[in-house]
Amino acid sequence: MRLEDEIAINQFAQSVRSIDDLLASFSNLEENSKRTVLGFLCNLIWQSKPVDSDVRLAIEGSALKPTFTPCVLLLTHRLVIGLPKVIDLPDSELRKSYILLLHLFKIAYLRRFEEEKGFSEKWWYADLSDIGFVKSLLTTGD
Repeated sequence: MRLEDEIAINQFAQSVRSIDDLLASFSNLEENSKRTVLGFLCNLIWQSKPVDSDVRLAIEGSALKPTFTPCVLLLTHRLVIGLPKVIDLPDSELRKSYILLLHLFKIAYLRRFEEEKGFSEKWWYADLSDIGFVKSLLTTGD
């Protein structure tokens, strides 16, 4: 995944970027690329140390119906089992999966953000509303 995309996802988690921006980019991808993005997002979720109870909060935050397939998978399986299943859903479910995973990431990320913010070696916990910082990050690629 490109650094710009990773920054955008982290900006969403910090409420700096809207989900509409991310969905617009996601919808322009081919199906295989969408699955790659979902896999990368799952990695970000794991790095943020989610807990199973985050799923209900993510569903509420996403405004998805709990009966949608990605929601059911994560509600009925532990994350370690459910997340890989979400990536393998049919193409018609990928948008809903992306929305749900973004919200799941945001919940886990914000918990970690409170613990980790201020550590300068971790750019993803910096203030990503700082346009100058983001530009320098894109320039240096760190």
